[in-house]
Amino acid sequence: MSSFDPRLMDAVIESRSSCRAFLDQEIDRQTLQDILSVASRAPSGSNIQPWRVYVLQGQSLKNLAQKVIQAHDALNADPTLIRDFPKPYEYYPTQWKSPFIDRRRENGWGLYNLLGIERDQKDKMHLQHQKNFDFFGAPVGLMFTVDKSLEKGSLIDYGMFLQNIMLAANARGLATCPQAAWVNFSTLVMPHIGASDEETLVCGMALGLPNEQELVNTFKTPRVGVDEFTTWLS
Repeated sequence: MSSFDPRLMDAVIESRSSCRAFLDQEIDRQTLQDILSVASRAPSGSNIQPWRVYVLQGQSLKNLAQKVIQAHDALNADPTLIRDFPKPYEYYPTQWKSPFIDRRRENGWGLYNLLGIERDQKDKMHLQHQKNFDFFGAPVGLMFTVDKSLEKGSLIDYGMFLQNIMLAANARGLATCPQAAWVNFSTLVMPHIGASDEETLVCGMALGLPNEQELVNTFKTPRVGVDEFTTWLS
């Protein structure tokens, strides 16, 4: 390990981004097995390894996409239907404050501006958001669940596991997009993947070869500098 160049790891981390357009090219099972295997080396409290993964490909992926896209369209037409789609947890705060709301707006409008979507074009926003539910055209969709008996510490562990998946995929020339959007349709996702009543949906993830020709994949999110989030004590 002493001869390992840390710049190689830095490059894998820094080049990772959320891909929103994929090539229609299948990923073989062994590659997915390898990615999940190395990702499972993520640390977890008392080594409980809280992750459970469901891999969707082929018809199972298409069928889920069809179900959720129909529900997404119905909800867009009649927002009162939100009662039919209870979320297992709130991913975002109910009350936003700076600097978090500012970063969220910068991210959202940065993407929409790149794609030529104006603030009053609600239909275009809806269709862009809906691409989540086709996994942005990726051939592989991953769903992640956690046992309901576990607490918030397991979600910290889960984040490290998810990051490992994204980095392992990136190192193999593949791309990913972690997706909290699926949580809004957990009541459709969970029975589709065969999850038990003792599980909670954490998030989804698209995985595949990136379509480098698509404009949306040129979007890179900014990061604040180290001194903005770090307090040095001595």
